[in-house]
Amino acid sequence: MESLRTSFADPQGQAGEDETGYRQAPHNIEAEQALLGAILINNEAYDRVASFLESGHFYEPLHGRVYESLAKLITQGHLASPVTLKHHFEHDEGMREIGGPQYLARLAGAATTLINTEDYGRTIYDLAIRRELIRIGEELHNRAYDAPVDDPPSAQIMDAEQSLYNLAEKGKYEGGFEAFVSAVKNAVDMAAAAYQRDGGLSGISTGLRDLDSKLGGLQPSDLIVLAGRPSMGKTALATNIAFNAAQAYRAEHKPDGSIEVQDGAVVGFFSLEMSSEQLATRLLAEHSGVASEKLRRGRIDQDEWHRFAQAAQELERLPLYIDDTGGLTISTLAARARRLKRQHGLGLLIVDYIQLLAGSKTDNRVQEVTEITTGLKALSKELNVPIIALSQLSRQVESRDDKRPQLSDLRESGSIEQDADVVMFVFREEYYVQRREPREGTPDHLQWQDEMSQVHGLAEVIIGKQRHGPTGTVKMQFQAEITRFGDYVSEDHLPEEMY
Repeated sequence: MESLRTSFADPQGQAGEDETGYRQAPHNIEAEQALLGAILINNEAYDRVASFLESGHFYEPLHGRVYESLAKLITQGHLASPVTLKHHFEHDEGMREIGGPQYLARLAGAATTLINTEDYGRTIYDLAIRRELIRIGEELHNRAYDAPVDDPPSAQIMDAEQSLYNLAEKGKYEGGFEAFVSAVKNAVDMAAAAYQRDGGLSGISTGLRDLDSKLGGLQPSDLIVLAGRPSMGKTALATNIAFNAAQAYRAEHKPDGSIEVQDGAVVGFFSLEMSSEQLATRLLAEHSGVASEKLRRGRIDQDEWHRFAQAAQELERLPLYIDDTGGLTISTLAARARRLKRQHGLGLLIVDYIQLLAGSKTDNRVQEVTEITTGLKALSKELNVPIIALSQLSRQVESRDDKRPQLSDLRESGSIEQDADVVMFVFREEYYVQRREPREGTPDHLQWQDEMSQVHGLAEVIIGKQRHGPTGTVKMQFQAEITRFGDYVSEDHLPEEMY
């Protein structure tokens, strides 16, 4: 409090060492006083800092309480001045120590300009972030010294990294409104990129012609939910898209050291259900054309082995990164995605699947899924990349005659449907027809064979929701043995046989 009594006469409020050699935390009492004084004489000054500055950012607790009271009065539409604030601090011990509410009048009287209000706010904010960095560093230091046996270094690193990422998220005072001309320019740039890019897509190509035609590619900052019942091919379609995007990746290195992506994407794949080896086997099977069952059992001939080896060499060069850690929380997933973008770049993120992610500890699973989907949507906007999140469907699909999924079939559908920009369902009629096989040699079996021939190798991707495009169904080919989706080709467009 002594610093508040003398600060108007002595403007040196910056942090450093005091006369005893004690190292003080970074702070600037003068900037705090100048900001509060500016707001007291003109409440409009509050609007310049309200979007990023909070009471907890002030070094002097009394200043934090004054700012909080100012904010309450102003946001309620009342005048905030030394007179209207006086009764709020008549019994405040901190205010009483420095002479009472007259200190508010001194703050207003010492204010000289409103022009630098935002600069004062940013100074206060940046110093608060520095103090938080010091706190995190001290906690890491003390924990490393006194860590018990059950607190391994890996857990300490993870927690420290999480704290730093959380601080980095709070450490942003950019944002707010932008001039509409900026939004128009961004829209024109997007359209120009689509015009110049092969296929005329504004987003990242899925590598599947008809799906791209419906979606216009995978759009930055979109949350795309890909849902289906077990064995429909959700993971297969996601891995196909991941492979196609990574294979198409082309980037240009600028003289200033930045990288401009021209096509494709660096892909991050969170595989919470399958191990990285299983996922790699699927990708190798798809790319080599050798059935994954043959790969697992080693029953491949020499030609298949050469195709397999060549596919492996090509896959090694792809910018595709897999994290197969199970039971991730949404906050840990976000931290790892940010790290991937910082270290290698990131253009597309895939999460397999939503129901295997963990939110806050709560007994309400719907509330937990809401937290997860909201977090994924926020992450897609923050990283400015599309996120494909896989999701299971409820069993009520099985009770209907027409088993094509609907939006209401999504588990905890309220939050998933609300937060997603695009909802797609994978559906294969063949799966259900195959399970209805009657006994061989019966008339029913002949009818079943005819029905199987009509649906064999076919799949549908049903677009149930799309914020910026049409809904509808996209037909596809599906090769189950190598889990590969391909563009649909009708029989009347097949090439003629050569005799």
